[in-house]
Order: sequence, then structure tokens, then C-alpha cells
Amino acid sequence: MNSIKAFEKFTNTLPEQEHTMPLLFIGHGSPMNGIEDNEFSHKWEQLGKEIPRPKAVLCISAHWFTKGTHITAMENPQTIHDFGGFPKALFDVQYPAPGNPALAKEAAQLIHKTTVGLDHEWGLDHGTWSVVKRMYPEATIPVLQLSIDYTKGPQYHYELAKELESLRKKGVLIIGSGNMVHNLRILDWQRPTTGYDWAVDINEKFKEAILSNNHTPLINFESLGQGAKLSIPTPEHYLPLLYILGLKGGKDKVSIFNDKLAMGSISMTSVKIDA
Repeated sequence: MNSIKAFEKFTNTLPEQEHTMPLLFIGHGSPMNGIEDNEFSHKWEQLGKEIPRPKAVLCISAHWFTKGTHITAMENPQTIHDFGGFPKALFDVQYPAPGNPALAKEAAQLIHKTTVGLDHEWGLDHGTWSVVKRMYPEATIPVLQLSIDYTKGPQYHYELAKELESLRKKGVLIIGSGNMVHNLRILDWQRPTTGYDWAVDINEKFKEAILSNNHTPLINFESLGQGAKLSIPTPEHYLPLLYILGLKGGKDKVSIFNDKLAMGSISMTSVKIDA
């Protein structure tokens, strides 16, 4: 790094706190939730007011799926519009939150399971900014993203997450952003606020396992049958959930919010974990 003293100075500004930051898994759904006023975005706004104000946000977004693990390490991450076919108003959105290279290096050093690359090209994709913009609209809190290594399986990601645990004590809010049920191939636009029977059923199974702290079937989700296979045709939207569950402490309390399905095969169901 540029200066050991700079790293030490930043670390000293984040001493361990009396409270441990909560953890959030956010079902982010459509990018339009970033600009529309609806029950999901209103809940994100409410969370921003309810939880302790973080020193920084670290987001594991479904939309940064890479070979190897990387963390954004630039001073000013760009706002990425990683979608198509939406109104111009969505493409016009900018979320100019700062980054924090020193925190990126500290987080990378916490992870021993792999070598974490310091990225200076990515930025904040819609899995991050659509949510964090509603929580912290002033864009003054540093925001970083951690990528998801597509070459590794669910157990790997669950275990890697645990190495980030100390950040919670230093005021870093860790968010996993994806969807438990996410199958765009079979969307039903005639079901704007409901889910297929199989989606409702598997969503209930996911919630039951989360609330009972039974993470094994969630890690081995393919063992949950056809509903899980339909819900997770590709893993990128599901894996952020495993990061948040992997970070859960033994005494942490778990609650569910935004527990709705949409367009047949999307679950907005979200998880909050409190120390």
C-alpha cells in the first residue's frame, strides 16, 4: 500500500464499538426499486433510519460475479447501470458515495481463504446502489463491494464470509444483495405481486431454515428439490444470502422483512440479523 501510516490511521478511526452492526440480506428485485416509491424501497429507507449509522458499507452484490475474489479499492467508485430496457430516469441515477481504499485493504487482509484482488475498475452496480441509495441518500458513507467468485461452491462462500466478522465490530454494515428466488426465464408479468406455487413453497422452506438457524440445507440447496432448482437456475442471486448467514453469530437474532413474491418467480424476502 502507499503508506503503512495511512492504513494505521484509518484503522484507528474504526475502533471496536460497544454495539455490533447488524447484517442484512436484501431481496433487491428490479432496478426500478431504486427510484420507485413502493413497500420495498420504503422499508429500505426505514432501515437506514433504524439501525446504527455505519462508518462504511460493504456489499456483496449478485451483479459482481468474477473469477477470484475482488474488492473495490478506489476513492470514488462509479455508478454502474448494468441493465437494459429501463426508463432513462434510471440510467440518469448517480450515487456518488466515496470508496475507502484503506478499508478495502484491511478487509482484503482479513480474508485468508484466498488472495483478494484490489479492484480499481468496477464501482457500485445496481445490486448495491439501488438499495444503499434509499438507505443513505446523502451518499456520504463510504461504500465498497466484494465480488463473488463463480468458480467456488456455496460452502466456500459461507466459510469465507466468517473471516469478515471483525468488521461488524468496527461499524461496517455488511449487506448481501440478491434474491432467494430468482428465475427471470419464467417470469409471469400477469402476477405482479404473487408467486408460483413452487416459489411460495420453497420460499417458506428457505425462511424456516433461516429462522431455525439450520444453514446446512441452505448451503446444500440442491437437496431441497425441484423448487430450489427452479429458484436458483444460476447461483449469483442466492449466494449473497450465504455470506450473511455465514457471518451470523451464535446469539444473533434473525427477522424477516419484505416477505413478498413478484412476477411468479422473484422473491423479495429479506433478512435482518441483530446482535
